Amino acid sequence: MSRPGPSLALSERLPPPPAQAPRIRVQRFWRWVARRLIGATDWRLVGAFPDLPKFIGIAAPHSANWDGIFGISAAYAMDIRATWMGKSSLFKGGLGAMMRGLGGIATDRNNKNGAVGQMAELMRASERMWLFIAPEGTRRPVKKWRTGFWHIASQSNVPLVLLYLDYPNNCIRIGEVFHLTGDKEADLAELYERFRPYRGKGGKSGLPEGV
Repeated sequence: MSRPGPSLALSERLPPPPAQAPRIRVQRFWRWVARRLIGATDWRLVGAFPDLPKFIGIAAPHSANWDGIFGISAAYAMDIRATWMGKSSLFKGGLGAMMRGLGGIATDRNNKNGAVGQMAELMRASERMWLFIAPEGTRRPVKKWRTGFWHIASQSNVPLVLLYLDYPNNCIRIGEVFHLTGDKEADLAELYERFRPYRGKGGKSGLPEGV
């Protein structure tokens, strides 16, 4: 969490949700907690989400736990259901109920279609779903992005929305809608170029080493 003591009102930190956003009506207490958490920082969302019922948002560079905390808090504050994937071990017992309430989906590695097929099937069956994924899959430097997001988008025929984590300016920039071409390597090369200017905590790049 960076630089407490915000100078912007909450309405200036979070864009209004578009009409087709998947909505979640959270309890007043948790909405209050989310808004208080965001209000205690200088972080903000810059831009506006596209008015689409379904997309996969990819966010990079992922460099701190704060990335996810701010993202989930922002969704709660806007009454948006932000869906994310997690390993099944996180969804056991009472913790599982909380994780599902926060928009988490447990991936079943024993599913015959794998995590990618499972999520693509779920997205195709949903009327509205905004699925958010960190393509690096870790806060550490990576040799390559995990491409599950590309395969889920391809199999469910939904676009990507690019989310740039801009730590030097304490914001998440909501970028453009990106439609897949069907050529995974060409799409990845283009995505790397679009994310290249942005830096995470400590100057971390979200791109694979050597790119």
